[in-house]
Amino acid sequence: MKNMESGPVVPPDLESALGANPEANLAWENLTQIGRRDFIGWINEAKQAETRAKRIGRCIENLVKGKKRPCCYAVVPMDLYKALGEHPEAKAAWSKLSADQKRNFSEWVEASLDKTARKDRITSAILDIRSGQVGPR
Repeated sequence: MKNMESGPVVPPDLESALGANPEANLAWENLTQIGRRDFIGWINEAKQAETRAKRIGRCIENLVKGKKRPCCYAVVPMDLYKALGEHPEAKAAWSKLSADQKRNFSEWVEASLDKTARKDRITSAILDIRSGQVGPR
């Protein structure tokens, strides 16, 4: 299974599961980059190995069923969503951002390496959004 140049990096465990199921792999290849990103993000958010394995299994099942997104995955990280709710000016500015701009902020927060960096990025994102920035610095 190939990764597209500009697409999300498929984790090895998901790649292995897709390789073992030709029908799911074909469905994966036909997904949009956003659909792939959503499945990968949902899988990567699992905190325990058991949950991650279950999500990979559900991903394969959903792909075989023709689903193009995980069932209950919020595109906006929950902690960023809550922070926006606590800052009405940022929330209003967020609603005016394009889907790509929202995705850029979300992916930047998701790329944090630890909890402290993530909190710092959320604080920075709220300030940037309130001040009219359309993407993370």
